[in-house]
Amino acid sequence: MTISGMTGFGRAEGQHAGQRWLWELKSVNGRSLDLKLRLPPGFDALEPQARAAAGARFKRGSLQATLALARDPAAAPPVKIDFALVDRLIQAGDFLVLEGKVGKPRWDGLLAVRGVVQTEDAAVMSEDERAALDAALLAGFSLALDRLAEARQAEGRTLAAIFSDAADRMDALIAAARVSAAAAPAAALERIRQRLDALAPEVKLDPARLAQEAAIAATRADVQEELERLAAHAIELRALITKPEPAGRRLDFLSQELTREANTLCSKSADLDLTRIGLDLKTVVDQIKEQAANVE
Repeated sequence: MTISGMTGFGRAEGQHAGQRWLWELKSVNGRSLDLKLRLPPGFDALEPQARAAAGARFKRGSLQATLALARDPAAAPPVKIDFALVDRLIQAGDFLVLEGKVGKPRWDGLLAVRGVVQTEDAAVMSEDERAALDAALLAGFSLALDRLAEARQAEGRTLAAIFSDAADRMDALIAAARVSAAAAPAAALERIRQRLDALAPEVKLDPARLAQEAAIAATRADVQEELERLAAHAIELRALITKPEPAGRRLDFLSQELTREANTLCSKSADLDLTRIGLDLKTVVDQIKEQAANVE
């Protein structure tokens, strides 16, 4: 298993009792889980269960879910005509026809009268029929959630590869920084000697005093603690990207810690090579921070 992203699309469609349904879900980044549902009129009762299902599946991300319903023409019941109403309409206008005030009623005109043609919309579902339809729609929503989860996991695999590469680069830079930091005392001693030679070549300092000053300068520029913490954070990064549970918030926090350590490394550095390594580390950390915003 690996981390999951927050961007993806899921779709599921099917039919039940002559009703064709279509769920479309899309997800983008979000600091928390935010589900926006678009349901046809009369289906608001599905919302609580849909929200519960989404909350059980995802922890972060802005989700939009749309349900479309349409009657399947092949499964539509036969059209019913209220012939009793037609007879009443004809009888009601007979005297007008006899008096020559109106012509005989035409069939197309009678069919246009409201209530003559009974469409399927006029039929009322029983409680059992409606419960069965709702169950089918919720099962379809669950299937769409599965497909959305697959898309988000695919993004997670891509993100995990990016984080793994970043951890490798951090390891290489930390190793280079250790080498540079190990040479700090000798480099500090040489810098002090060169400055004295340039400013007062006639002054000869006691070698012990010179070594003491170099040790003080090296202590001030010591970055071993920062390097140890950076190495520990690289290990934590590798551990987080292999866990199936949501790691986005922990990655956010980890990127903040990495930024702090990289900044401290640069501020302490008294050596040009170490400063360059620190700047490269900051570049890698910025990439980690940017990608962490995409992780659930």
